[in-house]
This record gives sequence, C-alpha cells and structure tokens, in this order.
Amino acid sequence: MTHSHVSQHFSQSYQEARAKFLAVADACGMDVQSHVHPMIGRDGETLAMDVVLDGARDARSLLIISSACHGVEGYCGSGVQTLLLRDAAFRQAAALAQVAVLYIHALNPYGFSWWRRTTQENVDLNRNFHDFSQPLPRNPGYDELAAALVPPTWPPSAEINAITQRFVQTRGMDALQAAISGGQYDHPEGVFYGGRNPTWSHTTLRHVLQDHATRCERLGWIDVHTGLGPSGVGERIFACADDAAALERARAWWGDKLTSIYDGSSTSAPLQGLMWMTAYQECAQAEYTGIALEYGTLPIMEMMNALRADQWAENHPEAPAAMLAQIKRQTRDAFYTDTDEWKSRVAEQALDAAFAAVRGLALR
Repeated sequence: MTHSHVSQHFSQSYQEARAKFLAVADACGMDVQSHVHPMIGRDGETLAMDVVLDGARDARSLLIISSACHGVEGYCGSGVQTLLLRDAAFRQAAALAQVAVLYIHALNPYGFSWWRRTTQENVDLNRNFHDFSQPLPRNPGYDELAAALVPPTWPPSAEINAITQRFVQTRGMDALQAAISGGQYDHPEGVFYGGRNPTWSHTTLRHVLQDHATRCERLGWIDVHTGLGPSGVGERIFACADDAAALERARAWWGDKLTSIYDGSSTSAPLQGLMWMTAYQECAQAEYTGIALEYGTLPIMEMMNALRADQWAENHPEAPAAMLAQIKRQTRDAFYTDTDEWKSRVAEQALDAAFAAVRGLALR
C-alpha cells in the first residue's frame, strides 16, 4: 500500500473526515445511524456521532472500532476507520469469521471539529464515566499544580515553570504525568477535567451500545488514540478491568507487547472514569476484550504544553486572534502528525490490530 493511497483516507477537517466516512459507508451499502450533536462545528457544519454496522445485528461476535474519544485525536482514528471500511480483505475476513464490526465515528465530534481534546463541556471524555451519585475521586497532585498548569498568562513565566520543575525534581516525571493526566474533578477550567455530570458524548455512547452491543456473546473494542509514546508507534494498551483472564485473552489476540496501566508498563498513567468500563455496564452479557491503540506524536512535555496552551486559550478568548489561531494549530499538530510516512505507519499497525481482533473473536 503506497503512502499516497493511505493518505487519501485521512483529512484536514472534521467536515472532510465525516464526508469521507459517510461516502465509504454509502458505497458499501451500509446504513448510517447519525446521533446529531446539539452544537455546530467550527465551519458551521453539523456535528454527529455516526454509527455504521458491517455485519449481522445478531452476530455472536462484535468488534467495535471507535474514534475521537479525545476530539482532535479523531484525525487519526477517522482515517483508520475509513481505511478499514475500504479494505476488502479486512471486510472479507470479518465476514468469514462471522464477526460484525461496529464503527463509531467521532465519539466527541465537537472536539474533533474545534481542534480540542475535550467535549463542549471542557470535559475529558475518558475521565467522565463515573457514577455521579457517588463521591468523585480526588487528585491532590493536580490541586497542588492547578494554578501553574493553566497560568494567568501564556507563555508561562519563569516562576510558573519553576513550580512544575520542582515537582519533577522531588517526585519524578511519572508522578507529574499521573497528577496532570490521571483525571481531576475540581477545576472545571483546567486540563483533564472529568466533569460533574455525564456529557452528551457519554450518554450518546451508552445509547449506541444499548442499540448494538447487547446481543453478542463476545465483544472486542479498539479505541484509537494519539499523543503518547514514540512518533508513529501504535502502543496496544490493555483496556479492560484488572482481570487476569481478560489480560491473557488480550495478549493472545494482540501479542506479548500489550501494555497495561495496572502494572506500570504503559506510557499512560493510571486513569479513572474510563470510557470502556461501559462495556461491563451496558454489555454485561458479553465476554469483553479491548485495547486503546495509542499512536505517538510528540515528546510528552511538548504534548502536555500544547494542552496547557489550548486550555489557556479557551479561558482567554480576549487574547489576540493570531495568538489563539497559533495555539489551535499547535493543538492539532500535537495529536496529528500530518505526514504520509506517519499515516502509513498508523494504517499498517491498525490493520494488523483489527485482523488480530477478528481472529481472536472467531476462536471458539
């Protein structure tokens, strides 16, 4: 597969990405279920969580492939989904294995369109899956750093930078990553905010699972992300409860290099409020096995600083237009490496992971 052939599946805007996804679904003769978002996109376009099922509604095995949990990361995930829908060999393999494939395009269409990682509520969707009738987790590390992470001015002053530097010197980089990205529920104008209520995307995803994933006996899930790890490397992160049988199954499907937040082998810090926990809640009848497929883009501190700048810009709409535009572009580039080589690496690893999931779901 040539670089140029791969790149045609990727896009330069949410509007273009959605149009490509809908066009290939139509060309394949598939129905699209569109859950229209209450807000509009940056170009005035309709926003939606679009759902396509390739296979039987009552299939015993179902594979979910989802994109844009973290909005702007959808540039990668949408390209992967469009590529897979256009790949005749993958579709044939799934059909022969009697595995239905459910594509959930743009879990967070607002963030995708507006070049934000968060939803319109400024919520990190992958920290938003809690029982909000219960006390929410505390993050004292974030509380300590909150004023420095999203400072009054941008770029941060030397005094502000010294606060995070001291934190790293005394506790280490892993502790900094955990404090920042683990999820927090007390700073609504901060980064990695998990919210105080279910977001539109949270509620809509539950409806999609109720519609499509309550009849299968076996459920697989590949959720595509970007931003952590070496550039172009697709880390396969165990996305199940901390369960030995599920881990053994996931390693049988996706290989021994599978990493986990539970044993510290992943580039991701331990997280809370994770989206895929809905598989246990809404699809309790199924044996569930899933991964987050996390593609690296920039070094971690560059990625973190892009998110900090984006949050500052969101909090300061009065800032000069040129500065805001530059920060927005920086955010997109932090989560989407717009080169043919990067996209080809993404595609190759995504196809491998998707074929592996089909083989795993077919085993019985």
